[in-house]
Amino acid sequence: MRSPILGLRASSVIFALVCLGHLVRLWARWEVHVGPVEFGPVASIITVVITALLSVWLWSLSAAKGSGQL
Repeated sequence: MRSPILGLRASSVIFALVCLGHLVRLWARWEVHVGPVEFGPVASIITVVITALLSVWLWSLSAAKGSGQL
């Protein structure tokens, strides 16, 4: 069944888009305020690292699952 592979790849692409959005935020130096709290660039740096790792991990899982290695 190919639906688990499709799900892993779709999740990987979503995490990659979130990572790209935070990279744009860092590059453009946009500020994020939620109520009285300001989220600085450190929050985006952490998010870039986490989402990039998740994206690569999920994509590699989908490739391994597709080739029968799991």
